[in-house]
Amino acid sequence: MKNNYSFISMIARYVNTSVVLILATVAALFLANFEPTSDAFLEFWQQKVILSIGDFNFFSHNGEEMTLLHVINDFLMALFFLSVGLEIKREILVGELSTRQKAMLPIIGACGGMLVPVIIFWLVCPNNPDMLRGVAIPMATDIAFSLGVLSIFKTRVPLGLKMFLAALAVADDLGGIIVIALFYSSSINLSFVWIALACVALLIAGNKVKIMKKSYYLAIGVVLWYAMLNCGIHATIAGVIVAFCVPASQRKGSEVYIERIREQISKFPVTNINSKHHTIILSHNDIHTLKSIESASDKLISPLQDLEDSLYKIIGYGVIPLFALSNVGIDFSSMCLADITRGVSLAVMAGLVFGKFIGVFSFSWLAIKMRIVQLPEGCDWKAFASVCMLCGIGLTVSIFIADLSYASLAEGAQYLNQAKLGILCGSIISAIIGCIMLNRYLPKKANQ
Repeated sequence: MKNNYSFISMIARYVNTSVVLILATVAALFLANFEPTSDAFLEFWQQKVILSIGDFNFFSHNGEEMTLLHVINDFLMALFFLSVGLEIKREILVGELSTRQKAMLPIIGACGGMLVPVIIFWLVCPNNPDMLRGVAIPMATDIAFSLGVLSIFKTRVPLGLKMFLAALAVADDLGGIIVIALFYSSSINLSFVWIALACVALLIAGNKVKIMKKSYYLAIGVVLWYAMLNCGIHATIAGVIVAFCVPASQRKGSEVYIERIREQISKFPVTNINSKHHTIILSHNDIHTLKSIESASDKLISPLQDLEDSLYKIIGYGVIPLFALSNVGIDFSSMCLADITRGVSLAVMAGLVFGKFIGVFSFSWLAIKMRIVQLPEGCDWKAFASVCMLCGIGLTVSIFIADLSYASLAEGAQYLNQAKLGILCGSIISAIIGCIMLNRYLPKKANQ
């Protein structure tokens, strides 16, 4: 029950941030296509960013200054992947991915939801090596958008379905991280590789000796990010490495700190307060006792959970909307309606709408029929298929992979715009079809 409550809380958070993400997406599309603002809006993200001490510029890649867009995509998105990594680690340790019984269905569904879209993209996309670089774009499910759409139906949705979709999206993110690490790295610079390895060694050592200070991991993480940025491995992976090294348990165990809090609270005498504005003057011993309670309370929360909670608003209401604002803006003036029916746009859209649904549903169906796993509690096959349809809603990670795929190419801007168009259209179609199916197949009355 405790784990279910934690997972429900996580779902509620994503539902809230999905609204901000939608607003940022709409704003980006408007500003990029409204004639008085379009040029200035698109040029704004190309401004150089400098954070220097003497001749050293922190925001530089191979000696070249980074633009604001690069800082958002490479530095701020490392914070996003730090948050994702913390979430994945928590779910593996105590959440919906912590046991074979819990993890198998969303992991199997996620595998199908990553493999089939890649195949469909490859089949639909023209046989052009540059275009085929984006084959991984339709792999990702956007957890905020998909859970936001599911929240429209409120208590009609069985808890098992909500947990399946959220766990699948988390597993999807893990798959996306692996793909980015393996296939979107450039030539390796060995001098920075040694710095990165030293940072990883310090992070692992800190975890082993139970250094509980979050500042220790974040400080080393900053150095690791810069080293990975310049060594050829995509810099956002630094966030995931840091996340998996942050301790997930307390130094002495929760029972020790809970007992200390109880002992300290018992030292305060029971008083009757007769006035609403009664003022208590604390003695030095009382103040010391309160500070001891505060210290024990802080230590009761593991660094992993504390950092994940601290990052929630920064990521949900800052980093992700800013990423959408800077990356989703598609200049439709250079495109026509037929673009959605060909090339990268069609391949991405088909991968999201058909690939995600077919992959997630077919792999899950096969695993359930083979009795490896069970259908989520409280739902039938039609309701389950409806949620599988929502898995085609991809935005944040899909656009991120699209940028990695095409930004460095000569015709990259054209392919990138096509990919974004496919992502938007595919996500909207998946959301609309998913909503129609959910409205028809979910129970008409709220689940108790």
